[in-house]
Amino acid sequence: MSDAVAAAWSELAALPRPNLKSLFGDAGRLAAWSSKLELPGGAVRFDWSKTHLDAALGAAFVKLAEAAGFAQRRAAMIAGEHINVSEDRPVEHTAQRGIGRDASVDEAEALHMRMKSLVDAIHSGALGEIRHLIHIGIGGSALGPALAIDALARDNPKCDVHVVSNIDGCALEAAFRACDPATTMIAVASKTFTTTETITNALSALDWLKQNGVADTYGRVIALTAYPDKAVEWGVDETRVLPFAESVGGRYSLWSSIGFPIALAVGYDKFAEFLDGAAAMDRHFIDTDGLDNLPLRAAFADLYYTQLCGAQTRACFAYDERLRLLPSYLQQLEMESNGKSVKLDGSPVGRPTAPITWGGVGTDAQHAVFQLLHQGTNLVPVDFIAAIEPGDELASDHHHNLLANCFAQGAALMAGKESKDGARAYPGDRPSATILCEELNAATLGALIAFHEHRTFANGVMLGINSFDQFGVELGKEIAKAIVNGGTTFDASTEALLAEAGIK
Repeated sequence: MSDAVAAAWSELAALPRPNLKSLFGDAGRLAAWSSKLELPGGAVRFDWSKTHLDAALGAAFVKLAEAAGFAQRRAAMIAGEHINVSEDRPVEHTAQRGIGRDASVDEAEALHMRMKSLVDAIHSGALGEIRHLIHIGIGGSALGPALAIDALARDNPKCDVHVVSNIDGCALEAAFRACDPATTMIAVASKTFTTTETITNALSALDWLKQNGVADTYGRVIALTAYPDKAVEWGVDETRVLPFAESVGGRYSLWSSIGFPIALAVGYDKFAEFLDGAAAMDRHFIDTDGLDNLPLRAAFADLYYTQLCGAQTRACFAYDERLRLLPSYLQQLEMESNGKSVKLDGSPVGRPTAPITWGGVGTDAQHAVFQLLHQGTNLVPVDFIAAIEPGDELASDHHHNLLANCFAQGAALMAGKESKDGARAYPGDRPSATILCEELNAATLGALIAFHEHRTFANGVMLGINSFDQFGVELGKEIAKAIVNGGTTFDASTEALLAEAGIK
């Protein structure tokens, strides 16, 4: 840790924790900490006024960002430098949105046009009648497409898409039951095209097609991969392979060819709007400094609660059914990116890194977990996400009640309520932030996801870690392969479990 970084953390640690209600004694509080960003899909308000950040903390965090080299790391990422040092790779998901090295942006655009041609061909019937797609992937190859399709393709999708990630056969069989094999295509999404779970599911899907009378099963497969030669070797026709750059990480890949099922479900034009919304957030993140930079401001709050207040979790509640999968998406984005224990140089971090990300959908979660948020002993910073325009056509009281509940929860967490009866007392002074969209559409969804990507990156920079590798997911997979291959001895507990399950 540099002297400047250590000094910044010391300054932060010495500052008092203000009381949330007292902060609103400042008439300028709302204007200072709640900002509206105009985006292609409509304005989005980012309200961080109900967090404990104040002018002193904000200034100290800006010093930390400067000491940690935030501006330089941001510039290096956009320039395509190899900031993923452990894998010696650039980090170029923004190039998929038109922001980055010219060569990478040009390559991304060319690959997008290849994907568009295939999507248009399927929609026009050039490949026969296709009414269903079973998209098979795992991790970033599934979570992103599943989120976007669930959010954007609920009404009159151009293709019925089912995302399957779990190797549990029940998941794949559910997709089989929903699809007609005569009109179904299979998308196999794997960056390396070697992922065990994905390939196992893909082979079972091909077998399902064959058993149901499809003669040319491989002719029904679209491969989405950074290693097209492996897909061709596996049996996919090269004209049905949609590549993407190796410099695009799995959990950042829905902007690339991994987004094929999104484009197939909603049409390529809406997929382009999705990219445009993300690009608008990219431009804000690149062109704005200090507390005005909204992802950086959010990262300051994240670090305040994890580093200085001992919070071990962060919750996200989407008060919009269309965003019900967002907490699951953010779990991978944040915990796989920043769940690290060593810094860029391999030395111990020496402080907490990523909190546990969790959440749910309002108003369901209010009747399940909000008891702990209001009266429990854990400090849990909360993000609320909502849209002003409803996604339904029912009577307006549905949406008005939804938004009233969303806003009431943030107000109640902050204000609390005194009572002589301890069981009915609410301590208050509990933080929350609110992201309020004018409308949830392809562009605003793209901007929301990009906001969280940049927030995650900013957290990683100020912690001095590499947010772009994920070696921690490998050990368990290696042991699983050893079990399947046999001949390996494990601890007594594992051996007993294997024997009881009939695996060994």
